[in-house]
Amino acid sequence: MRLAALADVAEMLGGVSRTRATEIVKRPGFPQPIDVVGNGRMRIWDREAVEAWIRQHRPHQHGD
Repeated sequence: MRLAALADVAEMLGGVSRTRATEIVKRPGFPQPIDVVGNGRMRIWDREAVEAWIRQHRPHQHGD
């Protein structure tokens, strides 16, 4: 399993700001983080789940 932090998610969304990425990851249907580290300050996602969500919901922002 490959992991992604918020900065990675922002880049995967086509280079949006971290602030914008924070808004997007709070939306219903966005994959839930698989873990929270750093005293609950850093969320970690399964990169494949995020990529699948981007392909389905925001294909124009897919960074691959």
